[in-house]
Amino acid sequence: MQGEIAVVTGAAGGIGAAVVRALAENGAVVAAVDRDPDAVREKATKLQADGLGAHAFSADVTCAEQVESLVEEVEGRLGPARYLVNAAGVLRLGEARKLTDEDWHTTFAVNTTGVFLMSRAVVNRMVPRSSGAIVTVASNAAGTARTDMAAYSASKAAAMMFTKCLGLEVAQYGIRCNLVAPGSTDTPMLRSLWRDESGPKKTLDGQAEAYKVGIPLRKFARPSDIADAVVFLLSDQAGHITMQHLTVDGGATLGV
Repeated sequence: MQGEIAVVTGAAGGIGAAVVRALAENGAVVAAVDRDPDAVREKATKLQADGLGAHAFSADVTCAEQVESLVEEVEGRLGPARYLVNAAGVLRLGEARKLTDEDWHTTFAVNTTGVFLMSRAVVNRMVPRSSGAIVTVASNAAGTARTDMAAYSASKAAAMMFTKCLGLEVAQYGIRCNLVAPGSTDTPMLRSLWRDESGPKKTLDGQAEAYKVGIPLRKFARPSDIADAVVFLLSDQAGHITMQHLTVDGGATLGV
């Protein structure tokens, strides 16, 4: 990946930041994108201090105009994007019948529309070059029903199928589109689900009342575990893999 340009959204978050570091450590020049300019600038500055190629950019992935301007700026400053990682995401909890309009629209705006807008902007520049790879960070909840997670699960399922359909359409141009589906990962998003000190144990053990099994490997994923999977799917080692999803959840969805 030496010298190749990568764009990563949600770059100030737990998984996004880990992906930025992993790509930079593999020699990529990374455009770290987040809607929080201060947070993403701080992350990029730390990576630069370590001698890694990371550059901060701020944009709202739900806004088509900002996305187009962002990609134009990235390619103008850094060069043609070879890789895109859609890692921006939000989680709104609640029973399906009690979700507000704002919960639903915000969840889909970031988790689904953001993937569409970023992928469209980047892939339209990849096609004339007949080269590129995209990874969307979805969730194991995209294929397994979860209580209180209807909006999140549905938005990730939509992003997953969009990415696979895109992969089918652009395969003729040598562009690969894959997904990583994390399970419980040690990030602020996961910790926000825990109401008290029993939260981690309940996640590991499972909750019969929520129809949720635990984690067979008896541990949470680290953000770096997810980043490793992303880097693999972007790399030439996965050069004949497209339209696939790699689940990284410690066995929580029982291999389904």
